[in-house]
Amino acid sequence: MITVVGIGADGWDGLPAESRRVLEAAEVLMGASRQLGLVPRSGAERVAWPSPLLPALPELMERYADRQVCVLASGDPMFYGIGSTLVRLLGAARVRVLPHLSSLSLACARLGWPVEQVDVVSLVGRPLAALNAAILPGRRVLVLGAGRDAPALVAGLLTGLGYGPSPMTVLSDLGAASESVRTGTAEKWAGATSVLQVIAVECVAGPGAEPFARVPGLPDTAFEHDGQLTKREVRAVSLSRLAPLPGELLWDVGAGAGSIAVEWLRAHPSNAAVAVESRADRVAAIRRNADRLGVPALRVVEGRAPVALEGLPAPDAVFVGGGATAPGMLETCWAALRPGGRLVVNAVTLESESLVAGWYARLGGDLVRLSVQRAAPVGGFTGWRAAMPVTVWSIVREDVS
Repeated sequence: MITVVGIGADGWDGLPAESRRVLEAAEVLMGASRQLGLVPRSGAERVAWPSPLLPALPELMERYADRQVCVLASGDPMFYGIGSTLVRLLGAARVRVLPHLSSLSLACARLGWPVEQVDVVSLVGRPLAALNAAILPGRRVLVLGAGRDAPALVAGLLTGLGYGPSPMTVLSDLGAASESVRTGTAEKWAGATSVLQVIAVECVAGPGAEPFARVPGLPDTAFEHDGQLTKREVRAVSLSRLAPLPGELLWDVGAGAGSIAVEWLRAHPSNAAVAVESRADRVAAIRRNADRLGVPALRVVEGRAPVALEGLPAPDAVFVGGGATAPGMLETCWAALRPGGRLVVNAVTLESESLVAGWYARLGGDLVRLSVQRAAPVGGFTGWRAAMPVTVWSIVREDVS
């Protein structure tokens, strides 16, 4: 059994009696050097985390498996902390967690913000672009910073998105005697702070802001593309058929601009997606789209499907937006789906439409044809210009046969 003890910036003095007893009885004490420095010396062997930590963690746990190990963590170990990592690695039965107040709870208490009404984004070990998806008018966001320059980086991102008027409050060393608070607006922010800080943002959209809602069907202009894009109305219908649920994995095959994968990821922060695209220039555009729209965790695979699909984790949903007629494409996608998984294929050519019709005849599902017309100038008047019709075949895999 490994015990994970949460500790605040106030160190030993702020620990409850149970946490102190566990630390005093430990044979091995693990944690960051800063955390180890917060507790008094005992007979325990002290092990500072190596860098990088995650690759070394399995061997480290195995090395001390026969000893009484206590791991120190900042605040609540299950809130973006080492506790969650150890539970994934060892299983809940082998990990006991004694939490402390999280930085989220402390920050909300200082600000008077209801915890349940706040969005939280951690930039610890994550790219700054992960914040983009949370920036929406009127939202309150708590950002867990990484490094002294984090507030300045957040301020720069907000200003670049047109949210320069947003008030920012930086709460440093929460719970310690050195606790401090700085306030300002994103567009006027300057200077660095403590390495331990929470950045509170009240999102205020300026004149140049372009809010991107979480509802499927973002404007086509939200994406960088060369024309190879599932258009807004068709994208909204396709995503409704894909029906993303929290924690699910999507394959976006023939991804083009990656719009389906990006919107799948925006549906819930626990979702995952793999975009498969054969052209290098489009692969680069997919990555830029993912960053801009706040889902930098999108995995992009450069290669031609179905060969490029080999070795990928089994998906909960597959979208085929291009290349449906490639030999073995639909067979590979169908075979890879988990039970209950959804396959959605968009067809725009006669050949791909004929192929889809054949699969529909054999397996059933839902087959619809979408025709979109947009108002456009016709001389001095306005008329309708039709886009190419798109046939959408969707089906749920009910069994594993």
